[in-house]
Amino acid sequence: MAQLSSTLLYIAFILYLIGTVFFGGAIRDKKAKGSTNRSATIGITITIVGFIAQLGYFITRWVAAGHAPVSNLFEFTTFFGMMLVGAFIIIYFIYKISILGLFALPVAILIIAYASMFPREISPLIPALQSDWLHIHVTTAAAGEAILAISFVAGLIYLIRVVDQSKPSKRTFWLEFILFCLISTLGFVLVSTSFKAADYEAKFTWVDKNDKEAEVVYHMPALVGPHKGELQTVDRFEPIIEMPAIINAKKLNTVIWSLMGGFVLYWLLRLILRKRIAASLQPLVKNVNLDLADEIGYRAVAIGFPVFTLGALIFAMIWAQIAWTRFWGWDPKEVWALITWLFYAAFLHLRLSKGWHGEKSAWLAVIGFAIIMFNLVAVNLVIAGLHSYAGT
Repeated sequence: MAQLSSTLLYIAFILYLIGTVFFGGAIRDKKAKGSTNRSATIGITITIVGFIAQLGYFITRWVAAGHAPVSNLFEFTTFFGMMLVGAFIIIYFIYKISILGLFALPVAILIIAYASMFPREISPLIPALQSDWLHIHVTTAAAGEAILAISFVAGLIYLIRVVDQSKPSKRTFWLEFILFCLISTLGFVLVSTSFKAADYEAKFTWVDKNDKEAEVVYHMPALVGPHKGELQTVDRFEPIIEMPAIINAKKLNTVIWSLMGGFVLYWLLRLILRKRIAASLQPLVKNVNLDLADEIGYRAVAIGFPVFTLGALIFAMIWAQIAWTRFWGWDPKEVWALITWLFYAAFLHLRLSKGWHGEKSAWLAVIGFAIIMFNLVAVNLVIAGLHSYAGT
């Protein structure tokens, strides 16, 4: 069953890649306004088949594990990617806009590829997670974040379309930085795969935040080392700097290597394209209806915000009260969930009360997704807390 589950996820990943190619063809073969074409039809059909395959992965892994497969970073992030694709499919049938697929599917692909770099073994739930609230809280929170991610995709399309690439500016810098961050996800996949192929290991003993000696194994050269760490493996790279116990040094090390890989990959692309990445993408969005992109971005937030509120705050607080006898405890994950909620509440306020439409709204959507990804990556990986369930 576990093997079938992995195979279905792999099939879904490949189909999403193929679907992206066909949506690219749909942009190139654009007909009269409001019409559909053969490439778009094939693209959405393949995407739906891929979504069904990934849904099959989710169900078979649930059967194999005996619980909802959202209990570690691999499972949660693949579910997040699946929900993003599901949200895109629904929005596509409402608006019939092919360019959304050309950008939404690569984001989902990057998220699933990112997840695949973490341990995929099925393991029994720890006592704290043995509750029906795991299914209710985590799946609803992920679904809300996935719908909000569609607003990021629409906002990114909007910004690539309107930001003037003829001269450097703050707008071109920050738009390019967003694309660099996406490329860094691919950098993480490539770096992780490379060191895994080389079978790199470096064992450390260190002192955790409870002043207890522990052991950790690095699978990438340790640029940053654990608190009071001592390298036990000979002929391995000595850390440049030591981290305090509250920081998960191994996972911070992974983030640093990812950014380094992303930096190299980004500049290779710049050398090949001989222009900014956003400038290279601009021809793809030249026919985008800006009002429609703006509406999609707003609708995604209007729908995703209450779903996120329900899953990430209300259900989370109910479960926290049951599990830890308190509904709020200022855990890093809880704090960033609240920050995310406050940001999107401000987004809706500025949009509805202050008239922040168009480019301002697009920038807000992009910043909101950055907060979501910081919560997913940095808070899960780097900051030690009650929600630090992520694998390494």
